[in-house]
Amino acid sequence: MLDINQLRRDLDGVLAQLQRRKNPQPYLDVERFKALEAERKTIQTRTEQLQAQRNATSKQIGQLKGKGGDTTELMQQVAGIADELKAGAERLDALQAELHTMLMSVPNLPQADVPPGADETGNVEVKRWGRPRTAAAMGFAPRDHVDLGAALGLDFDTGALLSGSRFTFLRGSAARLHRALAQMMLDTHTLQHGYTECYTPYIVNRDILEGTGQLPKFKDDMFWVSRGGDDSQPEQYLISTSEISLTNTVRERILDADQLPVKMTAHSPCFRSEAGSAGRDTRGMIRQHQFDKVEMVQIVHPEHSNAALEEMVGHAEAILQKLELPYRVITLCGGDMGFGAAKTYDLEVWLPAQDTYREISSCSNCDAFQARRMQARFRNAQGKPEFVHTLNGSGLAVGRALVAVLENHQQANGSIHVPAALRPYLGGLEVLRG
Repeated sequence: MLDINQLRRDLDGVLAQLQRRKNPQPYLDVERFKALEAERKTIQTRTEQLQAQRNATSKQIGQLKGKGGDTTELMQQVAGIADELKAGAERLDALQAELHTMLMSVPNLPQADVPPGADETGNVEVKRWGRPRTAAAMGFAPRDHVDLGAALGLDFDTGALLSGSRFTFLRGSAARLHRALAQMMLDTHTLQHGYTECYTPYIVNRDILEGTGQLPKFKDDMFWVSRGGDDSQPEQYLISTSEISLTNTVRERILDADQLPVKMTAHSPCFRSEAGSAGRDTRGMIRQHQFDKVEMVQIVHPEHSNAALEEMVGHAEAILQKLELPYRVITLCGGDMGFGAAKTYDLEVWLPAQDTYREISSCSNCDAFQARRMQARFRNAQGKPEFVHTLNGSGLAVGRALVAVLENHQQANGSIHVPAALRPYLGGLEVLRG
């Protein structure tokens, strides 16, 4: 959530920054915001006047009582003031609630160095690692992960039978490879990168999703759940990423400065209805309703958040390098960033069958945007509460890593060469065969 005081101080500046994002319609109803703010100021000014008048009248009443005078009229005036103050307070609460709801639908402001651009064409490549495996380099036409995985137990038909399209059933070598990838990622992040491993609930309440920005804007992209049809229970959702539950562990808390940074990682399934992506990536595991991800989250001092973002990108890169997967790093432009992000790097892995790079990790600095929604703070050097900065990143999407390993390490006979870093997690296997 944006700082409402920033809008009050520099509304035109905030609107100019929002224009760097992708949206054909304004993010903020400016005229309504101005009207609400004008009424709020009027009520607050009138409240101060009434409070001063009540204090003065109460003093008069005390003086009259001391002299034995009649205070009936003055008492009626105080009662009238109290009624007006109560009505003003109720209206002020309603105004504040409407302003809060309005701000909940406004995205974060891009940092100054975020590239301009309305969509992915404005993204800027900053780094490449590894040599992409092409048909010419491989000496044969690469097969995609659907064909390669069939012999290893990658079963899309059973997934569709059980749950419908965009669900996958893994058995045998495919299931083992999937588990090995997740375990290797967790071990790397906990043993080498300093994260604490966590296990989180997969079902969360509405206010938890509001805290990290998935609600109210992206409700149609979520899976909702109910307890036996009991409508009296809180509104709940399946998580679309463990970022949601990890980041909210600091909600409504004031941390000591020496507790920062907080670094957490978790392996979890992620559930996304993908309401806005119909017809995209329907073949294979690239875009699923259920997929696994190893997530990284950092809660940091505001002065250190940009350095933490660079660090997290390096942590995601380390996994790709261990898996010997060619990739590139790009900085997202303002029009391609997520709702809560102030700056984002995407890591895209090379997929030979598609002859292109595809996203496998996204690392974002959200500044104080999520912290303000969650009321997550720390005590600064002056001992005053200040909002923390929150960051999140995929380290990595497990299903997409499986896809990349199959396609990049395939051999002419359809077997899969196992990268050296992954072999300890597969009992020393050097080759996967159907």
